[in-house]
Amino acid sequence: FFEISNNLIKNKMKKINSNKIKLFLDGPKIDEIEKKYEIEIDGYTFNPSLFKKNGAKDYLNYCQEILKMCNNKPVSFEVIADDESNMVRQGIKLSQLSDSIYVKVPIVFTNGKSTLNVIKKLSGEGIKLNITAIFLIEQIKSILQEIKKTKSILSIFAGRLYDSGTDAKIKMGEINKFVHNNSDCETLWASTRMVYDYRQALEVGTDIITMQVDHLKKMKLFNLDATDYSIKTVKQFYEDAVDSGFKF
Repeated sequence: FFEISNNLIKNKMKKINSNKIKLFLDGPKIDEIEKKYEIEIDGYTFNPSLFKKNGAKDYLNYCQEILKMCNNKPVSFEVIADDESNMVRQGIKLSQLSDSIYVKVPIVFTNGKSTLNVIKKLSGEGIKLNITAIFLIEQIKSILQEIKKTKSILSIFAGRLYDSGTDAKIKMGEINKFVHNNSDCETLWASTRMVYDYRQALEVGTDIITMQVDHLKKMKLFNLDATDYSIKTVKQFYEDAVDSGFKF
């Protein structure tokens, strides 16, 4: 691989990070939270699937271990119940772990019914919320009246919209405009699929984007000359062939 100077990487990261979008690291392992990255990390997001992937055994204890590493930056932890009373109970309990916590509440229960009452009750307690697994602007319209004067985060799963054949950039543009015109809430581009999503999220006025560590590492390639990247790619294939001892 061609070497890219540290100064060049830092300059690229400064240029990227000067834009007005916050970057939350999505589901890092505990030892990945404290690492230094070329771009500023503004917060962290987690969900039960990411906890499972990271090998967590005790949900609340794992939350507490994460909080020790986050330097009071915003951290989103999700409730794991599927009924109103337990979602509210868990949301209150999570919120008590730290002032930096946003309680993640799914937009619907597993039966598809709205979690509006949960959102109303937790918001009424002054708990910061991250409403998650949003796919449709209609879902936002159904809850926004209850949280419009809060700084709640609305997590729209742009990556999964792309997976389903929908142009997420267009949908996010519509959602961002509606949310910003009608509330104090923040929008979040979730389930990022590629590094370019950062630029797309920025272009349509999204407030926050979540990225996993693997995507974050690739951000140093932003603005890399295409010719150089082509040669880097060919060199990678060649070196892997040599290392593998392949013979014709």
